[in-house]
Formats: sequence, structure tokens, C-alpha cells
Amino acid sequence: MSSLKIADLKKEYDQMQIKYGSRELDSIYNGGCEDHPDICFVFMNPTGRNIASVKSWKGRKSPWLGTKNIWKLFYQTHLLSEDLFYKIQEKKPQEWDYEFCDRVYEEIAKKKIFITNLGKCTQIDARPLSDDVLKKYLDLLFKEIDIIKPKIIIAFGNQVSSIILDKKISVSLNRKVCHKIKINGHMYKVYPVYYPVGNGIFNMDKAIEDINWIIENEINSEVFI
Repeated sequence: MSSLKIADLKKEYDQMQIKYGSRELDSIYNGGCEDHPDICFVFMNPTGRNIASVKSWKGRKSPWLGTKNIWKLFYQTHLLSEDLFYKIQEKKPQEWDYEFCDRVYEEIAKKKIFITNLGKCTQIDARPLSDDVLKKYLDLLFKEIDIIKPKIIIAFGNQVSSIILDKKISVSLNRKVCHKIKINGHMYKVYPVYYPVGNGIFNMDKAIEDINWIIENEINSEVFI
């Protein structure tokens, strides 16, 4: 598994897009630091609001391109500079060109974080995906994790957290609670966190609070176990 590279997974994601996603859109993959990031952020699945999902897009196909709300979370957790955050807020979706998208993810990589979705199948809108569909992507997510080997995994929302941890998870009962999973013989710490956008936008502040706590207690602490 470890001999794979992140780019090697794209072909399989593209095949699954035809099966589980919108046929007129492309898969959205991932982006950021691919070599031992401090944090791997795992969201649910992409939607057509991502400007990179259209088939004519020739640049990177990373999460949240052309959107605004989620970048508040990264800014408020000191994982995105003030200058870049305000540039994102000023831009209309169509103003995100290839160069700006690369600039955003270059900064994400420098901050030693990796952003991905459990499901890579892009939908036209924010319709919920079934557990069965998201579970089809679990092995590939674990391959991603095995390749990049993050210190910490942050899983957003009850559904994503439950599927990754293979047990029923309610984020409200698991705030700042560390769980562990074993992938290819390596143990990883997983923290469930409130989903911070869409229907979960009202939980943004709680997500920011918990991520700041995780960074302070796991990433910035002198002793890392």
C-alpha cells in the first residue's frame, strides 16, 4: 500500500464518479501536504459549487475551490493567512483561476495540512449520500492516509466519523475525544468534529474551538504519542 502515490488513486476515483456521482461533473480529489501532515481533514463529499468539478477545468481538482465559508474555519484556526483569507472572501467563484487555486493549496501545504473528502463523487447539489455509497470509498481513504501518514485525522460530522471509526458516533458526545484506528499496521488518532458548513454552518464556532484545542494539545504539545 505504501508504495502508492496520491496521484495513483485518481483513476479509481474517476471510475467511481461515473457510478456514484453526477456524470457531467468530475471527481474532486484532495490537496495540501502529502508528506506527514500535522492534520488530515476529512469532509463528506464535494458538490458542483466547486469550480474545479466542471469537465472543462484543467487545473487542480482540490476541495472547496471557488467557495467562501469553509475558509473561515482555516483562517480562525491559524491555518490560513489573513491576506489570503480576505482575498478568498473578495473573489467571486469565476474569479478563481488556476494560479489562485494553486496559491491557496500551496499555503495549505506549508501549514502542514491535507484536505480531502471521504466520498470523492461530486454531486450537482448538497444532497446527502447514503452510508453505503460513502463506505465504498473507505478503503481508498485509508490508502490516502497510509500514503501521507498524518499525525492527526479530523473527521467532520456524525456520518463521516461513524464510517471511518466503524462505530456509531455522535459528535456532540465526542468533542475533544480521541479515537484510534489502525491502518496497515499504523495507529492513527481520529477526532470527530462538527461539520462546519452547509446545514452545519451554525456549528462553525464549535468546530473552530475544537480544532484549536486539538492543535494546541496534539500538534503544539512537546510530547506527541
